Amino acid sequence: MADGTPTLLARLESPLRTDGFAFVPAGEMRPLLEQYGLRDWASFAASWNRLGLDRYMADGGRYRRRRHATFAISDGGIQRKKHQPHYQSRDYNELNGGIERWFRAVEPEVGTHPALRAILRLMHRIVADLTDPASMPDTWHTEIHQFRIEALDDSPGQPTPEGLHRDGVDWVMVVMIRRENVMSGETAIHDLQRTMVGSFMLDEPLDTAVVNDNRVYHGVTAVRPLDPTRPAYRDVLVVTFRHQ
Repeated sequence: MADGTPTLLARLESPLRTDGFAFVPAGEMRPLLEQYGLRDWASFAASWNRLGLDRYMADGGRYRRRRHATFAISDGGIQRKKHQPHYQSRDYNELNGGIERWFRAVEPEVGTHPALRAILRLMHRIVADLTDPASMPDTWHTEIHQFRIEALDDSPGQPTPEGLHRDGVDWVMVVMIRRENVMSGETAIHDLQRTMVGSFMLDEPLDTAVVNDNRVYHGVTAVRPLDPTRPAYRDVLVVTFRHQ
């Protein structure tokens, strides 16, 4: 790695070790990801314009669009898995859990995009650094979710409609792709006793949050349009790592 990467990486990993979460502003995230091969961000971000409607919302909402893919990630590399459903137990997602949810697959060119691969390689480095070697899996089950949350004047968009939650995995990374004409959408972090221990806004493209899902809960407030006459949405990439 080039000079400066250990410092940037340590700045991210230090709060993860002590607090179970980290907020990384875009100004630090971009140069770190560039060391892992980040390029052509514009075409990667543009793929969020081609998501499918999430028809599994138990609250009846039609404000969420998404695509989904799974990978096997190890020291040997990144392998995309056959398309499969996303599943969470109701212990972790009382609203939409307990069923297999089949979403549109992430497009092939997005699954191999250098921006995504850089994010996955960095996340693998982080979890390898912070996971107890005694419990380190040979291969991580990794899921990625492209989310667009749309907001209307009379119908705010809910980034986390299940409320404050854990995802039932080991590690979660949330990368801001774009905010268009929206207000709010603040991320709150709570400890296992549900006491708030931090909050921040993912605002600029590449602003990033990383959480240890075994140690903290997270949630995001609803987004509302600044100008109700124009499209309003919040785009993020969510990456999860868990033991096989």
